[in-house]
Amino acid sequence: MKIIEVKNLNKKFKIKVKEKGLKGSLKSIIKPKYEIINAVDDISFSVEQGEILAFIGPNGAGKSTTIKMLTGILFPTDGEINVLGLEPSKSRKQLAYKIGTVFGQKEQLWTHLTPYDNFKFFGAIYDIPEKETESRIQELISTFELEKFINTPVRNLSLGQRIRCEIVAALIHKPEILFLDEPTIGLDPVVKENIRKLIKKMNKEFNTTIFLTSHDVGDIEKLCKRVIIINNGKIIMDDTMTNLKYHYLDQKIIEVKTKEKVYLKDEDGIKIIKDKDCNLKIEIDGTKKSVTDVIKLLDADNIVDINISSIPLENIITQIYKGEKQ
Repeated sequence: MKIIEVKNLNKKFKIKVKEKGLKGSLKSIIKPKYEIINAVDDISFSVEQGEILAFIGPNGAGKSTTIKMLTGILFPTDGEINVLGLEPSKSRKQLAYKIGTVFGQKEQLWTHLTPYDNFKFFGAIYDIPEKETESRIQELISTFELEKFINTPVRNLSLGQRIRCEIVAALIHKPEILFLDEPTIGLDPVVKENIRKLIKKMNKEFNTTIFLTSHDVGDIEKLCKRVIIINNGKIIMDDTMTNLKYHYLDQKIIEVKTKEKVYLKDEDGIKIIKDKDCNLKIEIDGTKKSVTDVIKLLDADNIVDINISSIPLENIITQIYKGEKQ
């Protein structure tokens, strides 16, 4: 079942353009000039119930503007948005009871209160009966393993513990959709992995739909089965993670150590990434050159060690942003 539907969505901003210096400042006051910016440019997509979707793009691509329209914070210039049967900009308060948000760089918890007291507070905000709030809190404490620090003031928690509590606070009212904006930013690798496991568990046990934005490729690769990539306000790719990787399987990275230095140059299908002494790192386009072709150029008898891997997902996404491969 589709619980988010977006059709031909646009958002334009009128921005004042100012010339340099004092003269330019005076001109902008007396005779201001404006420029129209298409922050979101005619995008359409839908999200199924229970899906974990990555909505990604470089800074300024239109991600935050889209999310603000989906949650009712911004009005669209034109186009249609339907979230859980509601038009967000016209039913923002009603929608707030059905969605949750977690922003990795913005706190919603009161730092002088304990997580438990914060959760009670959020239960009251959402008009949940006290007994039901208590039952929900105990369920979430158990699910997210908060027992050890549930009564510790938030200001004394580690960043990983705080993020875990931020997620729980967003789940008190049983939202059908959870918007996660950079949920693992600033966390160390071990804590990141724990947060990812919790997100997966939440999706599986509560069937919560996850709308994720992140610059961390690990979040995207380990959590999401589908990726929407937006750049310059337009959707440039909407595909499954499997297809995204498969589309680029013809690109390989070869790291090789040789007995004697080999002098290779860039040519059609071969790109030298690193060339130092007897160590080479080569990127090959499998549609033009095979791994065997490259090994022949290196001379198999001259090879001491070799490692062949697929191009990292991070590189793939960067190429898509730049429009290097369609």
